[in-house]
Amino acid sequence: MSEFDQLLRDEDLQVTQSAREKITGLIQDTKGEAEAVRIYVTGGGCSGMNYGMTFAEKAEVRDSIMQGEDGFKLVVDPVALSFLGGAEVDYVDDGINTTFVFNNVFQSVGGSGACGGCGGGSF
Repeated sequence: MSEFDQLLRDEDLQVTQSAREKITGLIQDTKGEAEAVRIYVTGGGCSGMNYGMTFAEKAEVRDSIMQGEDGFKLVVDPVALSFLGGAEVDYVDDGINTTFVFNNVFQSVGGSGACGGCGGGSF
C-alpha cells in the first residue's frame, strides 16, 4: 500500500461474512483480471444515493481498503466513503434471488430512504 492508503474500519463499513465470501469468490473468478471489488455511490434523486459494486483492476492512491488473507479485497474512494459511514454490506440468497444489500446507508447522511413520487429505488 502507498502512503495514502487507509484501512477501512468497522465504523466506516461493515461487511457480513456472506458478503465477504461472495466478494472473495467473485475476485477469484476473474482469474487475476481484478484485484478487488470497488463500492461506488451515484446520485439517486429524491430517494438518496445509489450504491453499487464493480471490479477494480487495482486500488487507487486515495482509496480506503478492506482485505483479508483469503483473497478478499474491497476498495472505496473518499467520496463514496463519505456516504457509507456506518453502513453494512450483506449478500442475500433467498433461494430465488441473490443480491448484495446495503443496510443502514442513511445513517451517515440522514434521510428516511422513502420517496413519495418518482418510484426511485436503491441497490
